[in-house]
Amino acid sequence: MHIHILGICGTFMGGLAVLAKQLGYRVTGSDANVYPPMSTQLEQQGIELTEGYHPSQLDPAPDLVVIGNAMSRGNPCVEYVLDRNLPYISGPQWLLEHVLQDRWVLAVAGTHGKTTTASMLAWVLEYAKLEPGFLIGGVPGNFPVSARLGSAPFFVIEADEYDCAFFDKRSKFVHYHPRTLVMNNLEFDHADIFPDLAAIQRQFHHLMRTVPSNGRVLFPQADDNLTAVRKMGCWSEVELVGQDDAKWKAVKLADDGSAFEVWLDGEKQGEVHWECIGEHNVNNGLMAIAAARHAGVMVEHGIAALCQFTSPKRRMELKGTVAGISVYDDFAHHHTAIETTLSGLRAKVNKVGEKARILAVLEPRSNTMKLGVHKEELAGCFASADEVFFFQPPNIGWDLGEVTAQMTRPAKVFNDLETLINRLVAESRDGDHILIMSNGGFGGIHDKLIARLKDYHGQL
Repeated sequence: MHIHILGICGTFMGGLAVLAKQLGYRVTGSDANVYPPMSTQLEQQGIELTEGYHPSQLDPAPDLVVIGNAMSRGNPCVEYVLDRNLPYISGPQWLLEHVLQDRWVLAVAGTHGKTTTASMLAWVLEYAKLEPGFLIGGVPGNFPVSARLGSAPFFVIEADEYDCAFFDKRSKFVHYHPRTLVMNNLEFDHADIFPDLAAIQRQFHHLMRTVPSNGRVLFPQADDNLTAVRKMGCWSEVELVGQDDAKWKAVKLADDGSAFEVWLDGEKQGEVHWECIGEHNVNNGLMAIAAARHAGVMVEHGIAALCQFTSPKRRMELKGTVAGISVYDDFAHHHTAIETTLSGLRAKVNKVGEKARILAVLEPRSNTMKLGVHKEELAGCFASADEVFFFQPPNIGWDLGEVTAQMTRPAKVFNDLETLINRLVAESRDGDHILIMSNGGFGGIHDKLIARLKDYHGQL
C-alpha cells in the first residue's frame, strides 16, 4: 500500500512516516520547506521527499493521502485530492487506527517540555528492556530516530494540543486514548487556533475524558491552570508531582538542576546526576520516572536511566565551540520557555566561577509570536542574558523595537541574517555562550555562525 504524506517534514508527520515505513507501507511525502534534522532522518529511512505541492506528485494516485495540519484549502495538492475524491485522513486518526489500537499508550501533554519528557519516558522504558514504541516531536538523543513501532504493549507519544487537519479541528491528542497521561504544565499558546486559555483547558479536559478509570493521570502540584482542568472532572487515578505534600517530589542537589534527589511518599528513592540543566528539566525527569512506574518500571531503574539520558536535538544542544565561544541551539519560542532556558544556562555557566556572558538570540517564528500575543511578556524574560539579539522576520505583524524599548538588557533588532551573524562574531569573545532560540531552521544560522567564528579567529 502506498501512502503519501502532505507536510511530511513536520516533527509529528515525519515520525508518522517512519512508523508507516516500519509497518511495510511504501511511503512518500512532500513539504514546502525541507530541512534537517527531520529531512535527514526521512532520507535515511529511504522515504522519497518532494519539495513543494505540485499535484503531479499525486499522479499516479496513492492508496491514501495523509494530510498534515499545516495544509489548508487552496493548497494545490489538497484541492487535487478533493476534486478527484482521493481517500484521505488526518495524521492523528491514521495513527490511532494503524498503530495505537490495543497499545498501552503513555502520552505526554503540556505547553512546555513535551518532546524532552517523552524522550525521557521512552528511554526509561527502553532502559528497563520494555522496548517501547514511540513518536516524539524531535530527534531524541538516546535513539537514532524520532519514531518506531517497538514491541507491544507500550507506546510513548508526545501529545500535542494543536489541531489535526483543516477538516478536523480537534486537538491531536484526543485520538491517542492514553492509559498513562502526563499533564506537564499549561499556559496560553497557539493563539492562531485558540481564542483564550479556557479553550485550551477544554481540549485538555477532553483528553482526560479518554483516560480509563484504571488509567493514571500525573499532574504538577502547583499549576493552577491544570488544577482547574482537574476540577472539571477526573475519572482516573491521580498522582501529584511537585513539592511539599505531593506524592512525588524532587530536591535539587545543584542550583543548575544537574543533580537532584527523587522522593516518593516521603521516602528518598535515589539521586539523578545527568547532563540536563534547569528547573524545568528536573520536573520533566520526575514526571518521566512517575509515568514509567505506572508501566511497571521500578523507581531505581528510572533514576539509573536518567543518569544516562541524552537531550533531544535542539534542546540546549551545543552545536560547537570556537575560540572559547559556545554556540547552542534551543527550540524555545514561548516567553516562559525562553526564561527557564536562559536561567538554566545561567546557573550552569555560573558554576565555573567568574560570571560568563550569555548572548541570547531569538527568532520569534511561531504563529503565536507572529501575532504578538506575548510581546508584553517578552521584555522581562531575558533577565539571565547579558545581551539580546532579535531577528525580525519579514512576515511578523509588529515591531520588535516595542520590546527592546522596555528592556533593561542591551538589545538590538536585525532584519538581515548576515548582518546579525556579523554582529555576533564581532561582539563575542572567549568565554561567551551564544544561545540561539527558534522553532524553525532560522536560515541555518548555527552552522553559518560557527564557520564565520572560525574564519574570524583564524585571521586574528
